Amino acid sequence: MGASDDPRRVHFQSPEYLIDRLDAIAKLFDKDRTDLLVEAIRNYIEETTDSETFQELVATKYDDDQLEFETVKQLAGAETAQWLRLLKADLEDKPLDIAAPNDVDIYDGDAMAVDTADEDDDR
Repeated sequence: MGASDDPRRVHFQSPEYLIDRLDAIAKLFDKDRTDLLVEAIRNYIEETTDSETFQELVATKYDDDQLEFETVKQLAGAETAQWLRLLKADLEDKPLDIAAPNDVDIYDGDAMAVDTADEDDDR
């Protein structure tokens, strides 16, 4: 068991009827209540994180600096987090301030002038 798989005690309150039903299901399947809770949490997390809405929310909040990169890795996975980091960096990158070359004839002397005045009159 790795460090991230080490059990952590969690205390929470739940309506009594849910715990009674959970206990009945655990008894039926000869399982422990904790095992069923962990399985239910795992299923919920997988279902939630696989949704397009969730992925879009994570991306939006990361782009708006409301989520840190490490949190995005936990929520969306390392590959998606890296992709979002690269995309964000690319979108934040300033365009290169390079002057157009004036000593290069891109038309190689074969440029044609086009009179657009006639086209504008037809509209």
